[in-house]
Amino acid sequence: MTLARRHVLAAASGLLLAPLARAQGHAGHHGHQGPALPAAAPAADPFARLQGGVPHHLTADQTAQRSVASPAPAGAPGRWVTRASLPIARSEMAWAAEWAGRLHVIGGYGEGRVDRAYHHIYDPRDDRWYLGASLPRGANHVAVAALAGRIYAFGGFLDQNRNPDSLAFAYDVASDRWTAVAPLPRPRGAGAAVALGGKVHLIGGASAPTEERASVGWHEVYDPQADSWSRRKALPGARDHVGCVAHQGRIHVVGGRFNTFEYNTGLHHVYLPDRDTWELRAPLPTPRSGHGLVIYRDRLFAMGGEGGIINRPGQQTVFGQMESYDAASDSWLSHAPMPIPRHAVGAVTIGDWVYVAGGGAVLGGGVQSAVHEAFTLAPA
Repeated sequence: MTLARRHVLAAASGLLLAPLARAQGHAGHHGHQGPALPAAAPAADPFARLQGGVPHHLTADQTAQRSVASPAPAGAPGRWVTRASLPIARSEMAWAAEWAGRLHVIGGYGEGRVDRAYHHIYDPRDDRWYLGASLPRGANHVAVAALAGRIYAFGGFLDQNRNPDSLAFAYDVASDRWTAVAPLPRPRGAGAAVALGGKVHLIGGASAPTEERASVGWHEVYDPQADSWSRRKALPGARDHVGCVAHQGRIHVVGGRFNTFEYNTGLHHVYLPDRDTWELRAPLPTPRSGHGLVIYRDRLFAMGGEGGIINRPGQQTVFGQMESYDAASDSWLSHAPMPIPRHAVGAVTIGDWVYVAGGGAVLGGGVQSAVHEAFTLAPA
């Protein structure tokens, strides 16, 4: 069934009322203009517990989970600045997408629940958040990728990091509406979605049965023109919560975990589409999962993440390391770490800045954040 023939899901009630002059006229990558959206006020508190969604102040033990030291050689440090906080403290969105110079953060944990359908949109031109049409069903660890004026949202978990589904949706930026598209061939959450060559690759993740929640190396490709899926060679090291980007016609899958963050890895695989094969590259210096990964100044930049054992003091880590990879030399450097380490962040590059929004403030999903920080190598 073609995309045009599938049922179009209406935008959230009242979403297109209250036009905002400052949100209008933002041309997309291909000349599309985004809709006028209502503004969303920043969260009053930077952190909130998952249970009940109540405000939270980090304890000394929780703050001690933070790690920022990197074994990689030092590169240009760069600098971080604070940006407008997310409207709601949230995490486990499973990354983010950028289109037309805006950051889209979709789904995740927040307000005491794990099945949120939030869709917050950040515009750096006015340092302000807006409300986009909600995901048609709430979920966490939804894989998202932007392509040709649409943002695709694949799978996700319906319970806390468990119980994956196979639903797939496309968000049309110009109309602020979601459409159901061909479902995933197999249900999974915490996979990585990346656009390459007019298609969207969905790689890794974790699947059913829920009580086992095993990592998978599945590699499936969605074709928007045919509204159909096909398979490619599987990721050699099955894992979830990876960092994933397309760079110079290849796909890099960096870090992640084997089933749980007790078994993090720095593995770095690159996919060569012309040969449908994977090759190893220099590993991530700080093994971690739930980290952000973006392309900035022709390098891969990895930030944040988590690792350790729940309820084991001294063995719980939330990473703030910022490390970058150069494909030409197959080598890594370290940079100024995140001021507030977090995992399960929404990270994208817009212009000469890397924006990192939200994320978990402690190991696991117990505490969300509304923190939003941006990194640049440009001088102050």
